[in-house]
Amino acid sequence: MKIAAETRIGVLYGGLSAEREISLKSGKAVAMALQELGYLVTLIDVDRQIVERLRESQVAVVFNALHGTYGEDGTIQGVLEYLQIPYTGPGVMASSIAMNKVMTKRILRAQGLPTPDYTVSTEAELEVKLPPGGYPLVVKPVAEGSSLGMTIVTDEKQLPEALAQAHRYNQPVLLESYVPGLELTAAVLNGEPLPLIEIRARGGVYDYRAKYTKGYSEYLVPAPVTDEITREVQSLACAAARILSCDRGAVRVDFRLDMDNRPFIIEVNTVPGMTETSLLPKAAAAAGIDFVTLIDRILKGAGLDLAPA
Repeated sequence: MKIAAETRIGVLYGGLSAEREISLKSGKAVAMALQELGYLVTLIDVDRQIVERLRESQVAVVFNALHGTYGEDGTIQGVLEYLQIPYTGPGVMASSIAMNKVMTKRILRAQGLPTPDYTVSTEAELEVKLPPGGYPLVVKPVAEGSSLGMTIVTDEKQLPEALAQAHRYNQPVLLESYVPGLELTAAVLNGEPLPLIEIRARGGVYDYRAKYTKGYSEYLVPAPVTDEITREVQSLACAAARILSCDRGAVRVDFRLDMDNRPFIIEVNTVPGMTETSLLPKAAAAAGIDFVTLIDRILKGAGLDLAPA
């Protein structure tokens, strides 16, 4: 959409999720970039009075920098649709589906896209069913980001503690077959792929600490993989974004390659981080897109699922 200079942009950040601290960092970085572009910027730390605060702020467009629950799951998108305020990123349904790892897997598999085998566990279940192939497994909450509550489990002795940790987020738990190869991420900006990034985490596990602590991970961009693998992963990332209706703004699709270099989609992130260690800005930079330009392109992809009445 066309957005005139000095338009008032609301940056939603912070919020009520377990990813609040990361969202605060993302929101501040986004706000600085928008100010550099000449927009009038209002930072809004989201709470349960968000409807009143949005109305009072009189923002014309919202840049969504909320991570996790309420920010990526269709909740804030529904509020903005109701208020008829255009916003960045995917819409209500797309956000809700992509936030839920199980729903994402079901839809991608139905469309023939590769994703690891899995089962789902609830606290009420007396027995836990493992996916085909058994251990090792990745155990994580169904609808959390930033690897919160995630554990790699190599045998049955480790499983109870991993389940307990994941269940602390009060939601079903995904038990996913571990894919023991390269870890890649593919960003898609307004429907177009950006260069791949290979992630090499200290200790081999790309968890919360590895994601957000300087020096805990090495990022190779563009990823040192063959042109054939690059094209295949980028094609799968664009297909996943399109199938899930996540083709507005920027999304990030995470992959692992197995020992035969076959790519598997792990998850789709609809509000990628914008911190100094975040992956989307690194991928954009490798494509010659600086951070301020990246923010401008995401902003200009803002819209609504439903046209104003």
